[in-house]
Amino acid sequence: MLDDANFVEGEGEAEGAARTWGTSITVDGQTYATSLFWQPLQNQEEPLTEVTEASEGILEGADLFCIKPGKAPQFGICVSHEGYKSGQVVAAVALSTALADRSSFIAVFKVDEGWWYTCVRNDIILSDGDMLFLNEEDARNQFTSMLAVPDWGRKIAPEEWNIEDAENIRLEHLLQRGTTAKLQKIKGLRGAKLLMVVGVSVVVGLWLLSSLIDALLFSPVKRPVVVPVQPKVVKKVERPPVIKPWETLKNPSQIMQGCVANIKKLQRILPPGWEIGSFNCTQSGVSTSWKRTVGRMSWMRKALDESGVNFSYRNFSDDGNSLAAGINYPQVETISSPPMMSLPTLREVMNNTFQSINQKVELNNGTFTQTITEKERYTYRYLGFRFSSDYNPLTWENLLTKFSGLDIKVIKYDGSTWSYEGAIYAL
Repeated sequence: MLDDANFVEGEGEAEGAARTWGTSITVDGQTYATSLFWQPLQNQEEPLTEVTEASEGILEGADLFCIKPGKAPQFGICVSHEGYKSGQVVAAVALSTALADRSSFIAVFKVDEGWWYTCVRNDIILSDGDMLFLNEEDARNQFTSMLAVPDWGRKIAPEEWNIEDAENIRLEHLLQRGTTAKLQKIKGLRGAKLLMVVGVSVVVGLWLLSSLIDALLFSPVKRPVVVPVQPKVVKKVERPPVIKPWETLKNPSQIMQGCVANIKKLQRILPPGWEIGSFNCTQSGVSTSWKRTVGRMSWMRKALDESGVNFSYRNFSDDGNSLAAGINYPQVETISSPPMMSLPTLREVMNNTFQSINQKVELNNGTFTQTITEKERYTYRYLGFRFSSDYNPLTWENLLTKFSGLDIKVIKYDGSTWSYEGAIYAL
C-alpha cells in the first residue's frame, strides 16, 4: 500500500525532514497541480467508485482527484494536506492532451519551482510519471534512466542538459493547447447529481413523514426485523502489466536497412553551390544538413521539390545559408527479443566475435531501472557497445542481429566512416 511516506523522503524517520518534491507550478500566471498519482480508469461514466477505492487502498488518505480523457482514460489522486486545493488545474492532463499526437513521450521542464518530469507511455501517464523535483540531479537521473527504454516519440529536456535528439520547448505554449482538468473532492457531489440527490431526499423525507404518522395512528406495534449487513467487497484496482524494455524493441534489421536506403536518397540531392554534411540514423529516421557555398536558396528548394523524397521536415536557417532535413523510415515493427546470455558471457562472446574479424569495439556494462511505484522498481542489465567501421549497416546486419535483445541506438555516417552505438540486454 502506498501512503504519504512514499512521496516524502525520510518522513516518519525524522520529523520535519526536507521534502524532495513539490505539488504545484506557476506558468504564465496560472497555477497547475503536479505530482499526482495516476491510475487507469475503466468506467468513465461513473468514475467515483474506482477513485474512492483507490483513495482507500492505493493512496490512503487521498481526497482530491481529476480525470484525464483520451484513448487511455485515467484518474489522478492526491492528498489536500500536502498542499493541493480543489479547483486547481492539473498540469499532466494539459500536457498529455497537447502532445496527444505522440503516444509516448518523456519530458523535463525547468520551472521556477524546480524541474517538472512527465512520462507518458502508450497514452498512459506512468504512476510516477508526473513529478515536480526540487533537485535538478534527481530530475536528470529519473529522465536519463527512462531513456534506456526504446521508442520514445518525443524527448523534451532543458537545453543545458545537452540530451541528444531532445527538444527544448516553452511549457506555456503546450499547456495553453491542452485540455483543462481541475482537482475535485472525492467525497463531494456535484452538478446534476447533487440536484438529483436533493430532490430524492425531499421525496423520501415526505414519504417517511407520512409513513410515520400512519404507523403511529393506525398501525399495530411490530417487532423490528434485524437484517444482516453484508461486508463491503473491496474491488482490486487493476493496473497495466509491467512492460520489460526488450518487449518493445524496434526491429534492428529494418533500422539498418532503412538507414542505408534513406542516406542514398539524400546523397543524390546536390544542387550547385551546396555541400551535404554527415548523416544521423536513429530509430525513427535519417537526418542531415546542407551548407551553402556559392549557391542560392531557390536552387536548394528546387532540388528538394524535384527529388521525390517525402521529408518529415526541411528547415532553412534564419540566414538561408544552411538547411536541415530528415526522412522517416517506413513503418518499423516492434518486436519482443528477450535476452539469451548473462552479462559476463555476452561480453566474452562479443569480444571474441570482434577479435575474430580484427575489429575494435568499446564495451560497457549498464543498467536501466524501471520505476512502477516508489516501492516497486525493476533493474535490467545490458551491454553497451560502440565501434566505427568502413562498412555500412548491411554488412553488419547479420552479425549484430544474431544477438537477442539488440537495441540499435544511433548510426552515424560522415561520408567515409560509419559509427555504431547500441545495447544488448542480458539475463
